[in-house]
Amino acid sequence: MELKKSLGPWLGKTSKMIGCLINEVLLKNNIVLTREQWVVLIKLHQQGGLAQNELAFITERDKTSLTRLINTMERKGLVIRKTSKHDKRVKLVYLTEHGKSEYKNALPIMQNIIQNLQKDLSQKEIENTIQTLQKLQKNLIQFSTICRGGHKLKI
Repeated sequence: MELKKSLGPWLGKTSKMIGCLINEVLLKNNIVLTREQWVVLIKLHQQGGLAQNELAFITERDKTSLTRLINTMERKGLVIRKTSKHDKRVKLVYLTEHGKSEYKNALPIMQNIIQNLQKDLSQKEIENTIQTLQKLQKNLIQFSTICRGGHKLKI
């Protein structure tokens, strides 16, 4: 099989291009967030205070890189860590008022990016692409010892 005719290179390049576009558009709109920070803001906005371990799992980041990301976001005043009332060893991450404000400012810009990326796609094409990616993710989980779940490598 030719690599050019497989999904891997296309997915990788597309993902990098989308990340670059998001960072560029946010910067042009004077929003000092990266794509990675945006993902964390979304999750905290949706679910409130989350433990760092849980946030690492949800955002599919390793604990070390998430800690660095949260440190940066904390310095920017976007998030704050608070000790859990139930378990003093657990730090919960919350959006600050500034973080909530940045989320609200970035949301319409992100929605516009999504609309522009999907402008020439039919609803059926979008649904088919999502279904294909879900199948691919299922295969990744099934065959990988790293991608969630620790299944045995079968390849």
